[in-house]
Amino acid sequence: MRAEPTCPRCSGPLQAPNLWSSDWNCALHGAVLPKQPPKSPSLEGLAAVVRDAWVPVWLPWPLPLGWLVTGFGVVGDERTGSRACTVALSGPGLLGGLADMLLIAEEPGIGLGASYAGLDGLDPGVVSDSSAPHAKVEVRGHPVPLWAVDAAPDRAVYVGEAMGNWLWGVLWPADAGVLMVGDLALIDLREPGMELDLPFGALSSRLS
Repeated sequence: MRAEPTCPRCSGPLQAPNLWSSDWNCALHGAVLPKQPPKSPSLEGLAAVVRDAWVPVWLPWPLPLGWLVTGFGVVGDERTGSRACTVALSGPGLLGGLADMLLIAEEPGIGLGASYAGLDGLDPGVVSDSSAPHAKVEVRGHPVPLWAVDAAPDRAVYVGEAMGNWLWGVLWPADAGVLMVGDLALIDLREPGMELDLPFGALSSRLS
């Protein structure tokens, strides 16, 4: 049975566009862009994401030691293109066990990052550059400041702005958030020359 698109804010079912409306509609959140079923952690899955992406497809490179790419997600359809893109990764936790990371690029007003963070609303709220950032990542040789978000207690969430879009890092368990404080450099997999030998793992349950 083919999985159907869901709401990016609550993962609830959607009413597809019809003769009376060109929008996807959620009973709780009204007109939204559809969150598509997760795409496989493979070169084919990556190619499908990159083909329609209007926002960056962020990947830490080099990957943290022992980490694998574990799937991709998008919000949008053939008509709109992908206005939010997620890259899932999994690797060894600091205290043993498995840790997970989602890197999300999205246009304002989509609500995907806030949903993964466990927040109500569409966007992270006030992210003020009047206070010192809690973390930084490198993008194209330049530091991008990130601020910690008071999110669900089982995860660490950082958010900032890169290339005109929200950049979210959501990590489980919460102590895995230290990865965002280290020397993490991000590349955009849409850019030319990104034919990397990526290590893939099993599809992440965090994407759904």
